[in-house]
Amino acid sequence: MDINSLIARRVRELRDGHGLSLEALAERSGVSRSNISLIERAQSSPTATVLDKLATALGVALASLFEAPAPPAEAPSPLARAATQAVWTDPASGYTRRNLSPPLPSPIQLVEVHFPAGQRVAYETGAREAEIHQQIWLIEGAMEITAGGAHWRLEAGDCVAMRVDCPTVFRNPTRKPARYLVALSTLPASPMRRNP
Repeated sequence: MDINSLIARRVRELRDGHGLSLEALAERSGVSRSNISLIERAQSSPTATVLDKLATALGVALASLFEAPAPPAEAPSPLARAATQAVWTDPASGYTRRNLSPPLPSPIQLVEVHFPAGQRVAYETGAREAEIHQQIWLIEGAMEITAGGAHWRLEAGDCVAMRVDCPTVFRNPTRKPARYLVALSTLPASPMRRNP
């Protein structure tokens, strides 16, 4: 399954799971109904910003939009071979993300990111029903990350932890590509944290 078909299936599956119409998801996400329709038919290659808006509206981590389906009548595998890991490239910035985690359900997701030199990606992320935490460990290069009012410059070996609940900007200020690992942990929404 190509990456756009995988994203199409996941967005449609999550939208259906929430009982949302295209119009309702468009209103929640700020992404037009026609754009969502194109994404769900695998006729569009959405940007990272658009995918983040959809993930926020659907209450999931961005990495959830790249999860491969388990083969029918089989238990999900606890092993994810490199050849089967979903790889996606943002058409706007050229950054590439590889979902490393196996299809076995887990509260932890691992993502490897290759971020081109001089590029920037801004997410308008807001609060979700589920509480999502992430840690970013820089393997190579340098990155600047701004989350809400906090700003960090990471060098190789540095690691930063944050919640996924506010606007975030990732920027590679150098002339060399950067590579980092993102570990995401999703806690289920508690009745006290849900919005009315």
